Amino acid sequence: MLEGADEICFDTETTGLDPLTADLLGISFCIKKGEAYYLPVPEKKQDIITLLEPLKFLFEDKNKCFIAQNIKYDLKVLHKYGIVIKAKSFDTMIAHYLLEPDSRHGMDMLAERYLNYRPISIETLIGKKGKNQLNMRDIDLERVTEYAAEDADITFQLKEVFEKELKKEEFLSLFNEIEMPLVEVLADMEEEGIRLDIETLKKFSEEIGTELIQLEKDIHSFAGTTFNIDSPKQLGQILYEVLAITDKPPKTKTGQFSTNEDALQKLKGKHDIIEKVLQYRSLRKLKSTYADALPNEVNEQTGRIHTTYSQTIAATGRLSSVGPNLQNIPIKTKRGREIRKAFIPRSEDFSLLSADYSQIELRIIAGLSKDEGMIKAFKNNEDIHTATASKIFEVSPEEVDREMRTKAKSVNFGIIYGQSAFGLAQNINISRSEAKDIIDAYFNQYPGIKSYMSKTIEIAKEKGFVETIMHRKRYLRDINSSNGIVRGAAERNAINAPIQGSAADIIKIAMINIYHEMQKHSYKSKMLLQVHDELVFDVYKDELEEIKDLVKNKMEHAVEFNVPLIVEMNNAGNWLEAH
Repeated sequence: MLEGADEICFDTETTGLDPLTADLLGISFCIKKGEAYYLPVPEKKQDIITLLEPLKFLFEDKNKCFIAQNIKYDLKVLHKYGIVIKAKSFDTMIAHYLLEPDSRHGMDMLAERYLNYRPISIETLIGKKGKNQLNMRDIDLERVTEYAAEDADITFQLKEVFEKELKKEEFLSLFNEIEMPLVEVLADMEEEGIRLDIETLKKFSEEIGTELIQLEKDIHSFAGTTFNIDSPKQLGQILYEVLAITDKPPKTKTGQFSTNEDALQKLKGKHDIIEKVLQYRSLRKLKSTYADALPNEVNEQTGRIHTTYSQTIAATGRLSSVGPNLQNIPIKTKRGREIRKAFIPRSEDFSLLSADYSQIELRIIAGLSKDEGMIKAFKNNEDIHTATASKIFEVSPEEVDREMRTKAKSVNFGIIYGQSAFGLAQNINISRSEAKDIIDAYFNQYPGIKSYMSKTIEIAKEKGFVETIMHRKRYLRDINSSNGIVRGAAERNAINAPIQGSAADIIKIAMINIYHEMQKHSYKSKMLLQVHDELVFDVYKDELEEIKDLVKNKMEHAVEFNVPLIVEMNNAGNWLEAH
């Protein structure tokens, strides 16, 4: 039956949500609307491998298409039992994400919305989350069969709906050439994981702990009393009532004293206690979120950390990292960067290689806007912030000082996010009038960028969306809102989405091309992480020069673009030194 089908929808049933640790319970199949089957499997791994052996050729048949909801999960589960999907694939979750990136993409919601059907809830089988939740292995086979078969049938029907919509919206190329090929790449990276030096983190945690004790003493000394620094209410009373460091204490919507990051940043310089509190919070977060928490994320079987990448969270097209989030490892502060020291190669025969796109978003806005001045600066390999400072302050590049360059850098990056004169003034601590003059001078020198931004907002208002270089759409439902604040936010998204989204498209293409080339040559080296504009590899030392050439070439030539894409790379014995 399955052998004669061109399209096969399937769904795995497992004992848990982590594909690396979950056991397979069965697979449901559907090749015709309203008709599905469930194949339960034995408990022992070798027995499952034996049972599934006759199905391997189906999954490897490149003339077939396998359909699933969140196929990456199924792919990783089946891989443990010797099955590799070489056939074409269609993920209904990713398809819906392209169609509606700001929406939710769960199967139950999709079934209700597109098929007007409410599926059996998983909670009706195993109960709600918590210690009393059952395991799917504990459920009667008849009930599991009904649940699993229904999932496959619904997914099969959703594919028919979404494929037509993808074609109508001209998303098939983006879907088939980028998003679906990327699934295999991400699955491989997630399975590989990255080694963590737990002792380094333990030592770092102890150092931070000592610093926190001293900071706590300093803060209490400034306050003249002991109090709970982690309590916003108590901290607010100390800052605004006991020390009275401002005449107009910031308040929350509920009328409480505000002690959040933004509020405290604006009070820097008013009293020494503010700087100490900010340091305390920063170190406290480093300790709890990373130094203490990351060792608990190490998989007992592999001895590595395995993040999960989601293609369907960020509306811009960027990948998201969860469980744990390795894209949020701090990079801006010296203390924060220390966390990266704990990420190491798998053995002494390997080295971590970091490859990072240099100023890719600025290069993209230069290319999209076709601004001659900025394109020329990039083509001549000039320092873009010095070149910008030279233009807006009307001095030679040699005369640009550190302060000028800092201001120019803030404008360059601020423009991408639609930053106003008010925002720039706050960001670099200058007057609003000076900030306005700098922005006006910037647009005078780079008129193509000003024109591009205006044109992009016009297109967004007319069409209701903007596009990346690979025609990924970001829908902007508030772009014509009568509310100025809401409309302003949509306009900033209109400017930023094509830039950030195009950067996401480019690195995804690079990842696919690098992965296939590495597979073709059967390298021992592996791609491990994607962190925004950076890729991290575990490189076998004997392959280092080959891999560096391959990565640089595939990243810099991922797309044909009117501005050169430049990749900076380094290798070392840990992620900090490699970056």
